[in-house]
Amino acid sequence: MTVGWDVEVQVHPFNSSGLMTMSSEQTMRIAIIGAGPAGIAAGKELLEKGFSDFTIFDALDAPGGTWRLHSYPGLACDVWAHSYSFSYAPNPDWSESFVGFSEIQAYLARCAREFGLETHLMLNTRITSAHYQRDGSWLLTTEKGDSDRFDVVINAMGNQHTPLYPDVPGMDSFEGESWHGTRWNHDVNLRGKRVVVVGSAASAIQIVPEVAKVAGHLTVLQRSANWIMPRRKKAYSTLQRSLFRRFPFLVMLLRKWQGLLMGQVEYAVTVGHNRQTQFENMVKNFIRKSVDDPALHDVLIPDTPYGCKRGLVSDDFYPALNRDNVSLVAAGLQEVTPTGIVTSDGDTIAADIIIYCTGYRIQDFDRIDVVGESGQSLGDVMADDPRSHKGIAVPDFPNYFFAVGPNGVVLNVSYFLSVEQNVATIVRLLGEMRRSGKKTMSVKRDVFEQYNAWMADRFERFSWGASTCNSYYRNAAGHAPFLFPGNFREYQEIQKQSSLSDYQLG
Repeated sequence: MTVGWDVEVQVHPFNSSGLMTMSSEQTMRIAIIGAGPAGIAAGKELLEKGFSDFTIFDALDAPGGTWRLHSYPGLACDVWAHSYSFSYAPNPDWSESFVGFSEIQAYLARCAREFGLETHLMLNTRITSAHYQRDGSWLLTTEKGDSDRFDVVINAMGNQHTPLYPDVPGMDSFEGESWHGTRWNHDVNLRGKRVVVVGSAASAIQIVPEVAKVAGHLTVLQRSANWIMPRRKKAYSTLQRSLFRRFPFLVMLLRKWQGLLMGQVEYAVTVGHNRQTQFENMVKNFIRKSVDDPALHDVLIPDTPYGCKRGLVSDDFYPALNRDNVSLVAAGLQEVTPTGIVTSDGDTIAADIIIYCTGYRIQDFDRIDVVGESGQSLGDVMADDPRSHKGIAVPDFPNYFFAVGPNGVVLNVSYFLSVEQNVATIVRLLGEMRRSGKKTMSVKRDVFEQYNAWMADRFERFSWGASTCNSYYRNAAGHAPFLFPGNFREYQEIQKQSSLSDYQLG
């Protein structure tokens, strides 16, 4: 099959046995790539606004996205469960204030079913390429080689998918078992083994307490410390869940209270704000109360301001360091040997198992070969210049939208609210385009540049966007492409102002 503009393209439409036949209706055909929270939100919004000809593709066997893909010990959300939910689909049956991955995945699968999306799902189908065609359509191709055309593509793949490994020599020489924390090897028994966990951030603070319960000895390699707040997880009783079901307004009141608390994060990451100092002091007190060894206290306090790196929550990471079989080593990884590791301080540590808790490639837009109107690869464009217009679009890629693009996430609210806002804007614009009689829309270059110039002036206000911060929030060029530099109310107003005038129509 060839996909160039100047040659004939042979299309084999997808149907229910792996392919889908072309609709006889002259409607807008929409492809959503990803069946996690963003893909589900996009599907619901499309149905509500009268779009019925769409397909939600996912490489996995069930909806849920990252919550279906990952299954490491201790995996749970670090946002309150009642807030980590669709605003229009509260769940009175959460078992705890912070729930594990399987409960979240079950919730998302139920939402997909109750929203009427099951007939739109095409699971076990990995999209490998999306090429823009001269007639204004997008040609999507699957891993199996099947292909079909769509008028619109919504990228809802999320940003926590591709494991990031350390770039050190000797990793292939290790004679024991090793894996990335997000690709857990459940076939290996850790009991009594010498385990090294490389990293001490988001996944590590969930994995370490669980591994510590069974390992013969666990070494935690901490290159840099993180601000870790107490999570204060609590189980909901049968009576509480019954009350949540009987009186839905109780869930809404709880969400509002949690929203007020999350709103404080905006101030905690604002450079020079008193709230930042308060958050840092809370963590310092938490360390002093939780860690027995005074020598570890200073080691566990970050040398960067709160918010420069992702703020974390855990009740049991610090206590796990008190165990006799756990050692915290404040050093990075320099080399892997056949029998263990060498730290950046030159110390040798023997290991039977190495677990890399070293994060993800954030915003890995090259996961799919996307080629736009000008023949440019989206992966190349984003590698050099990871920006978007209002978190949803980029020039030269007509009718291609991000459910969560660069700077399309707001820090002081649940991820679900950012996603809901983004897809609402996308679907509203599609409706306006359909009513206008136009077939394509591509954000204007000057509008795109003006918006990003406006954002650029705001990054230094926040610890995560400041030039003094070195974290995954900022890329090698010093750009901060992950978060929106402001609060959710500002973001809503910006999205409200989105209109077809921002786009070149065709």
